[in-house]
Amino acid sequence: MTLPMPMPMPTPPHAQPDASLWLQRWAHALPAGGRVVDVACGRGRHLRWLAAHGFVATGIDRDPVALAASQDLAEAGRAELIAADIEAGPWPCPGRQFDAVLVFNYLWRPLWPALLASLAPGAVLVCETFAAGNETVGKPSRPDFLLQPGELIERCAGLTLLGYEAGFLADPARFVQRVVAVRPASSGGPAPRYPLPAARAA
Repeated sequence: MTLPMPMPMPTPPHAQPDASLWLQRWAHALPAGGRVVDVACGRGRHLRWLAAHGFVATGIDRDPVALAASQDLAEAGRAELIAADIEAGPWPCPGRQFDAVLVFNYLWRPLWPALLASLAPGAVLVCETFAAGNETVGKPSRPDFLLQPGELIERCAGLTLLGYEAGFLADPARFVQRVVAVRPASSGGPAPRYPLPAARAA
């Protein structure tokens, strides 16, 4: 099955245009001006998009050369950059919670407890990464780096699902699973209202 193309939010003039369409589609669910951490952020395509939309961005990556591409954001006070090997070392933000956690094109299963613990009450998880089947079209092809059918939903147990898709995307060809899920707010308060994307005309 080919997934439908999401409808992106308008991009400000200085935002990097290649931010994930999945993030753009669901950005309305992120608390305005909230603190967002981008895990395995690479060269910072999402950091730039988040900064341009008024979010407080933290990027984590093990590659200092990739992080250097976002140094201008850090110098302007628009992003925090953390160089850390989150597979060989500890989670670099112990005790910190964020209003949103982003994970794109990255899978390290032992990290999931730390990711979920980093969600503040009412915070949003936005994840999109490669899934089983991708080995037929390219890399990654190792099972260690590919979500198994239904795995992403299972890993979001205890969260409220807002959106989930799984299937094949073209250009470039890849199999993915992607989810948007919310950590329930503290008991006793009103439930946050997360508007769903508007329906498109047929």
